[in-house]
Amino acid sequence: QAPLVESGGGLVQAGGSLRLSCAGSGRTFSRYDMGWFRQAPGKEREFVAAINQNGGSTQYADSVKGRFTISRDVAKNTVYLQMNSLKPEDTAVYYCAASPFFASWDGGSLFYQSKDNYNTWGQGTQVTVSS
Repeated sequence: QAPLVESGGGLVQAGGSLRLSCAGSGRTFSRYDMGWFRQAPGKEREFVAAINQNGGSTQYADSVKGRFTISRDVAKNTVYLQMNSLKPEDTAVYYCAASPFFASWDGGSLFYQSKDNYNTWGQGTQVTVSS
């Protein structure tokens, strides 16, 4: 069984909403800080949102602030990305990832915004926003 499995992608019109889910396996899932990244064709994989182990701290890319919300349900071993007011430029493959490094979230740290600080990735789910 893959350690991280994303679901919830699809085709939606601009202005619509989708909720992505990332299901983790194993009893240690709740100990990881988690992130969502996305990759559009011909572009680098970019940070979208991150959440700490207990869900008390979150970070967002400027491009999605106020539209996307990351959350986690520890009991269900699942991390969510609620995406509202979707735009065509949000079209991409969305990946969830786990970070084992337990770095600080204080002082506006950008640690969890770097894909290099995650070592476990899901297979991705396609999100397509039509204009």
